[in-house]
Amino acid sequence: MCLAVPGKILSIEGMAGVVDMNGVEVNVGLQLVPGAKVGDYVLMHAGFAIQVIEEQEALETAELLAEYVFPKEDE
Repeated sequence: MCLAVPGKILSIEGMAGVVDMNGVEVNVGLQLVPGAKVGDYVLMHAGFAIQVIEEQEALETAELLAEYVFPKEDE
């Protein structure tokens, strides 16, 4: 199974970017999303942004990941 994680592009330099993934800044390749710009939300997999997505979709996906993939220990 593969998992793509949403994040928001903070900066771009050439074909690389820095993405905020739930408070963690991650370096990603942007070769697969040439039209992406700072402020866009992207799905990331294996060190690359693979798709630009709408903010609402990114927030909903992040919420689901937090609930099912990274559950709180007290639950």
